[in-house]
Amino acid sequence: MKQGIFATLTVFACLGLAQSAKALNQQDLEQFKTTGSCPRCDLSGADLSRASLSRVILRDANLKGANLSQADLRGADLTGANLEGAVLNNANLTAASLTGALMKSASLEGANLTFASLMSANLEATNLKGANTMMTNFRGAFFRLTTMPTNVVTADKPYGWSMQRPQKRECDKFKLDDARGSVCATELRTEETQEQQK
Repeated sequence: MKQGIFATLTVFACLGLAQSAKALNQQDLEQFKTTGSCPRCDLSGADLSRASLSRVILRDANLKGANLSQADLRGADLTGANLEGAVLNNANLTAASLTGALMKSASLEGANLTFASLMSANLEATNLKGANTMMTNFRGAFFRLTTMPTNVVTADKPYGWSMQRPQKRECDKFKLDDARGSVCATELRTEETQEQQK
């Protein structure tokens, strides 16, 4: 009985140590505060709300669960950063680089993303409600259950799902014999071309 309790306490102690190992690294935080640059730093769970962080370099940094609400991140380099579950509500990310960033379940409600680069960013379940996305580069970004600035939620299917046509459309219902630019007209022309080639 005593061995069972001891074993249970040992397991809980190990889990507690593992959790603290994943938490904010104080040395990284001090380096970041003094230099403004901390690539690959562990700042997970850090409270950096309302901080002036323009032009900081946080490439590949771990900012998982960090609070960056109302932070000034103009021109910041967050390329490849882990921002999963981070809160960036009303943050200024004008011209910031978030290329390849993991932003799954992050909240950017009301954020300014003007001229920001989110190329190849993972925006799964990200909240962009009310965000300013003027001239934002979303090329190759992954949208799945993402709340867009207009409060529209994207589909639950992976990117590119709309290009797959498992079922043939019933174009004859709409009488679109030669409606240029329609999917039905394109499919009809493709079928005619294939038949002529045979």
